[in-house]
Amino acid sequence: MLAETVCSAVSAAGLGIAAITAYRKRFLTATRIAAYSLIPLGLVMTGVIEWVSDLVFKPSTWVGFGVLGLAWLLFMTTRAIERRGGGTRKERKQAAAAEQQAAVAPGASAPSLGAGQSAPPARQKKSDAPTEDFSDIEAILKKHGI
Repeated sequence: MLAETVCSAVSAAGLGIAAITAYRKRFLTATRIAAYSLIPLGLVMTGVIEWVSDLVFKPSTWVGFGVLGLAWLLFMTTRAIERRGGGTRKERKQAAAAEQQAAVAPGASAPSLGAGQSAPPARQKKSDAPTEDFSDIEAILKKHGI
């Protein structure tokens, strides 16, 4: 009852300010003020204000919000633990197995070492690498007409 009365008074005051603004030949601003001042009146007429006041002043509503907050806190705590690597035992085993498979790449090491070699050669020709790099650069420059 009190909330409805306050909203109606706010609407009446807003419409009075809009009338004064329109009297000063600021019609666009007066229209905007009138629109804002009619919102509380519309909320009272639709029953939203009564619903909100019932929502705010009931203790069971606040207990419900507390339960929702606790659920959210538990959810976020479990996500934080999973991100730190805690997870479940099964997830940790799967992650360790995937990491070990990624570390051991039998197909990638054989071609780079060559047949029968256990380590890369100690020295490579220095003349081969720069010409390859410059040939790439020359091809790019020729492509652009330089």
